[in-house]
Amino acid sequence: MTHPTRRALMAGAAGLAALKTGAAFAQGAAGPVALNIIDVAGNLQLTQAAIERFAKENPKLVSRLNFSRAPSPELPGKLKAQQAANRVDIDLVLTGPGAMSDGIQQGLWVDVWKSHAASLPKQEEVYHEQALMMQRNFGQNEGVAVVYSPSGPLFEYMPDRLKTVPKTAAELLAYVKQNPNRFTYARPVNSGPGWTWLMGLPYILGDSDPGDPMKGWDKSWAYLKELGTGIDYYPGGTTGTMKELGEGTRDVIVSTLGWDINPRALGIVPKEAKVFVLDNTHWIPDTQFMCVPKGVPAEKMPALLALMSYMLKPEAQAYTFDKGYFYPGPAVKGVTLAQAPQESRDVLAEFGRPEYDKLIESLPTRPPLTPERLVAAFRRWDQEIGAGHGAPQ
Repeated sequence: MTHPTRRALMAGAAGLAALKTGAAFAQGAAGPVALNIIDVAGNLQLTQAAIERFAKENPKLVSRLNFSRAPSPELPGKLKAQQAANRVDIDLVLTGPGAMSDGIQQGLWVDVWKSHAASLPKQEEVYHEQALMMQRNFGQNEGVAVVYSPSGPLFEYMPDRLKTVPKTAAELLAYVKQNPNRFTYARPVNSGPGWTWLMGLPYILGDSDPGDPMKGWDKSWAYLKELGTGIDYYPGGTTGTMKELGEGTRDVIVSTLGWDINPRALGIVPKEAKVFVLDNTHWIPDTQFMCVPKGVPAEKMPALLALMSYMLKPEAQAYTFDKGYFYPGPAVKGVTLAQAPQESRDVLAEFGRPEYDKLIESLPTRPPLTPERLVAAFRRWDQEIGAGHGAPQ
């Protein structure tokens, strides 16, 4: 069945986004609604400007935007409690893999692609190939992919402190054991670099089944335990590792494309920091999603669906180049750096790395674990690797 309003959405200006949900809007809100948006993935750095532009251009849909931030691991429990009390006050969640996977497992999200398909664009018409893979395999019916990066795992280091760059996993392990506490990575459940390192290691080591963390990662779990003998603690988030690298507490940390570029652009990490990949590296791409919690008032759904649709338009996606935070950023087809704001172009010209385009093209890409297996991997890492390695008091 063809939906003319969808075609209008894809071809028209952002202001027309409201038309496709007009009927639902008439049944719900009597006027514009306030939207409470929570970010548990650093996503607002990429999307806030576009979200605010949507609200400005759609005053009949949105009266006010309220933004907040929270740690990813805390969100599922908070949402579940609100839903149990029938008092959900979060309308849209901007999330990475951790909270979204937990939410899918616990049934926290509205299945927007199934229940509201007519109000969203066709996935195959808007997403580029890799983002479409992530949407189908990972976002499933609940998450709307909004940004994409090949991600990692990469390793970032200071060349004045690391003279011999490891080329293999064995060489990295030897370095860490010979130089205790000079290397670390963040807790995977709350870190993009930690997340990609956890899922990329089975490919690097040639484990029996990289898709099964419980039965197919024997080499990886043994390696991570051994690696941990040279690590004093695992920071709770990626920012902590970047600060320690910049301050000189660490010589090498786990990183990703965006986490390499952005902290150097912000001055957290020195510009002269360099990166390397290990032999047999496969990209484990990262994607951030928009999710609507179950229990959101019905009168807010038209505005939320219009906003999510708008965020998949090229003019909104061009903002996601940002300052390299989720490099490259866009999840939809045909969005180029030339369309990005001048500030984004200037930052990437100065802090981007020419070798990244070659690496993106040459290294194979593998999908992340399915949500239920990812949750299991996070839990096992916390129990077997992270336990006893808390932050210093």
